[in-house]
Amino acid sequence: MNETQHEIEAALGVGHAKRRLPIWLVWLGAAVVVGALGLWWMQGAEERNQVTYITEAARRGDLTVTVTATGTIEPTNQVEISSELSGTIAQVLVDYNDAVTAGQVLAKLDTVQLDAQLSVQAASYAAAEAQLASARASLLEAETDYDIVRRLDERGVTSHTNLTASEAALSRARAEVASAQANVDLAQAQLEAQQAVLSKATIISPINGIVLDRAVDAGQIVAASLSAPELFTIAEDLAQMELQVDVAEADIGRIGVGDRASFTVDAYDEKPFPAQISMVRYAPDSTDGLVTYKAILSVENDNLLLRPGMTATADVTVAQYDDVLLVPNAALRFAPPQVVEEETADDNGGGGGLLGLILPSRNRNDTTRAVSDGTLWVRRNGVAVEIDVEKGDSDGLQTIIVSGDLAAGDQVITDLIEDR
Repeated sequence: MNETQHEIEAALGVGHAKRRLPIWLVWLGAAVVVGALGLWWMQGAEERNQVTYITEAARRGDLTVTVTATGTIEPTNQVEISSELSGTIAQVLVDYNDAVTAGQVLAKLDTVQLDAQLSVQAASYAAAEAQLASARASLLEAETDYDIVRRLDERGVTSHTNLTASEAALSRARAEVASAQANVDLAQAQLEAQQAVLSKATIISPINGIVLDRAVDAGQIVAASLSAPELFTIAEDLAQMELQVDVAEADIGRIGVGDRASFTVDAYDEKPFPAQISMVRYAPDSTDGLVTYKAILSVENDNLLLRPGMTATADVTVAQYDDVLLVPNAALRFAPPQVVEEETADDNGGGGGLLGLILPSRNRNDTTRAVSDGTLWVRRNGVAVEIDVEKGDSDGLQTIIVSGDLAAGDQVITDLIEDR
């Protein structure tokens, strides 16, 4: 009965479920599963971490190095004309943009009071001259009396007392002449001073030029007691202008007198104007801790397109290189990612153990870039290769390569795209 039952169970497969598989077979199956999952993950990671390099060909060409600075257009010689006198403006004889010559009358003050004062001084001078004439007549009379008395005294006809009195009268007459002459000189000086004051009531141009500004009208009262008011601004020659620019402290060592430049203004932003440095001032200007130095550029303005006060941006040429090997500056800043392994995380973080082998954490690797100042990365045969180079001058966009294993046409790497 039992044998028959076992045979029936064997035929039907009953009872096999109660048998346990060997332990080594379990571990073998788990290892196969882990290996398959790991292979799948790594293949997917490689596909996700593909890198595309962005390159640009090194080339031979010309390089111009410039220093950029901003400033304003100013006349070469500009004069502000003021009034030394206070008073009422009687006439204004020029207007904006008028061409004037040296000595031309620009405006006149009311001179009624000044004319009266001049008349008083003229009368004083005339009175002083009359007194001088009277004193000279008295002196002549005293000299004549003295000569008569002296001769009589020599003959013994008159007393010595008369001779002494005559000498005293002569001395007094001479003193009166000297006093009258001093009064004449004083009156003449006062007259000339009043004439000078009156002349200042006529405001004239000291130079040939053009009236840029007129800050006065007829009937306006000018008060010069505290400070001289500016009535007119005259530019000597607008055909010869200058551009005053502020050069940064870091660039001042690269520019010098004679350097050529070009500049633009907002009014003609598509038209460059030539210029040349005529002076670099030693005195610094400091604004909010930023130190700059003033450079003066000579500008020809024959067509009078440029006007005083215009803001200009100038590019000063400080170096010129012909037929040199050039690379973009981005290539000098590029370096490929460097993989840095992190320490294994604990089991709770999912970075270790069986789960960590099956699903590695993406945070286990970190990518940094180490940039070397004397190397370039070049793509050769699809591989990024680092080469040593010696750099030269730069214009901010391109840099000269003086030496190194680099030739025109080599694809230098400027950036990369990581596909994840």
